Amino acid sequence: MTIQYLERKDLPRLAYCYRAGAVAGLPTVMFLSGYRSDMTGTKAMYLEEQCRLRGQGFVRFDYSGHGASEGKFEDGTIGIWKEDARAILDDVAQGKVALVGSSMGGWIALLLALEHSERLAGLIGIAAAPDFTRTMHDDILNDAQRRELDVRGVLRIPNDYSNEPYLITKALIVDGEQHCLLDRTHIFSAPIRLVQGMMDNDVPWQTAYRIKNVIKEGDVKVLLVQSGNHRLSRAEDLALIDAQVREISGL
Repeated sequence: MTIQYLERKDLPRLAYCYRAGAVAGLPTVMFLSGYRSDMTGTKAMYLEEQCRLRGQGFVRFDYSGHGASEGKFEDGTIGIWKEDARAILDDVAQGKVALVGSSMGGWIALLLALEHSERLAGLIGIAAAPDFTRTMHDDILNDAQRRELDVRGVLRIPNDYSNEPYLITKALIVDGEQHCLLDRTHIFSAPIRLVQGMMDNDVPWQTAYRIKNVIKEGDVKVLLVQSGNHRLSRAEDLALIDAQVREISGL
């Protein structure tokens, strides 16, 4: 699909690809990528093709500071990227939406779902990582790193998926506290499916159950992939994810 841009007054333009559905009654699948990822990843492209084959609407996009979108990555926060996603939901996606969020995208998908339940057909979290900013600050960074972050406002830590280090800003950590979800209960009216690899070195598989346990009302299922890692991009992983998309879409 051709990249288009969502124009927003005084805000970075957001790059997105959208195809309307050809089959009536199916929700539009909206893919939300992870931290420092973009809309050209394996999972997004695979799901786009599956949706095309069955005539289901699909949209993928880049948060500001990511991929083909405008803006600086270091200016981003969970709240800002959530608002980016909301703009795509409001101005691009049509009708009911099935949110599919990978890693950080799973956190943002949960935030969107809570705020816009009337649009939600269902949600799929792929190694969903709510509250990862709190976990990173409190449990992963050491005292010296926390001091550096507090004094300099920015910290670079090794990245297992790229030669470029992860860039962590103080603003990201502070803002993340305003959007944490695992410290209180929630109600969802639409089905939620949490696909989680048990060999994930970034998001412990227990996180999926932490999410499930704070949802007191709703149809929530955890699907553990015994040999799956954080990426969950093998052929069998992709097929499992798409099976959940079809289930919550009523197929």
